[in-house]
Amino acid sequence: MDRVVVVGASLAGLTAADALRVQGYEGAITIVGGESHAPYTRPPLSKGVLTGAEPPETVRLVPPEDDIELRIGTTAVALDRERQVVELENGERVPYDGLVIATGGRARSLVAPDQTGEYRLRTLDDCLALQAAFRARPNVLIVGAGFLGMEIASTCRVLGLDVTVVDREPPLQRVLGEYLGRLITEAALDAGVRIKVAAGDARLLGSPVHGVQLGDGSVEEGDIVISAVGDVPNSGWLGLRGPVVVDDRCRVAPGIVAAGDIAAVGGLRTPHWASAVDQARVAAAALLHGDAAPALNAVPYYWTEGHGLEIKVCGPLPVHGEPVVLEGSVAERDAVLRWPEAAATINHRMPLGKLKRLAAPREVALP
Repeated sequence: MDRVVVVGASLAGLTAADALRVQGYEGAITIVGGESHAPYTRPPLSKGVLTGAEPPETVRLVPPEDDIELRIGTTAVALDRERQVVELENGERVPYDGLVIATGGRARSLVAPDQTGEYRLRTLDDCLALQAAFRARPNVLIVGAGFLGMEIASTCRVLGLDVTVVDREPPLQRVLGEYLGRLITEAALDAGVRIKVAAGDARLLGSPVHGVQLGDGSVEEGDIVISAVGDVPNSGWLGLRGPVVVDDRCRVAPGIVAAGDIAAVGGLRTPHWASAVDQARVAAAALLHGDAAPALNAVPYYWTEGHGLEIKVCGPLPVHGEPVVLEGSVAERDAVLRWPEAAATINHRMPLGKLKRLAAPREVALP
């Protein structure tokens, strides 16, 4: 390969480019990104940046090496696999002989075509728009009680805002499991978050949006309404409606790999920070070494912060049943927990490597 093009100036895209260099690739690398901002990381957007405690500049990723071309503010609109060309919105055609697809996802929307006023939080611009809206001291209504929704709710309480979270399922129980989901829910309630659970789909009301009708027919209202209902893969430029399916080395086709929120490994997307990094490194190796590259075999790692809790989990999710408390006390919100194939810390400092070792299934000696 002489020319690698990375589509997506994302965490996965920059990690893949860096991994190519680390693994000895000396050819040209071009990174193409649609946002006008320098590449940045997203987790702080719902936490310190949204509260204003951290300036927006702190989310910037380490820029690529000088021998890597970074082109931001230009979006890929099509891929010509036969001619090995990425087509950009300005009409330019960028040739490649190795391609990394890392265009991530975009926030899922609940508004109808004729509705306006829905807030979401995916990009830095989304974060800045919410910051401005929060200055008016609104009552906030969040649709979605997953990681993002509950983190935004925590930020609202830090800022002294009244906040209600609605969902068709109890917060985070489907993702994390009943034990950790219940723990976060209790902490959120203690912090003053109002939570409403109602089965069925929600429908946003008004234009500008001012409320939501839940599946049970009840209505909740807010001065601003934030949809935090997951993301949609940015795969339209590839002619797809869903994620890019990859093998266990993140390969799509000869000379093409994918990583991050757009990629589905084994049919499953894992749109989290650690997954983007792990997949990008594997994808870079596969692009260079093919079958000789190692397969993706990282221990899953997730974390969330909010409501006075910093929870880190290693292992497959959700976790089921009651954990063993290895250190500390859950009641005092400082503990190390272990399930048969997972481990977690609650407000407890522990090296990530040690937490991953705790999460690895123990070998059972055969008789």
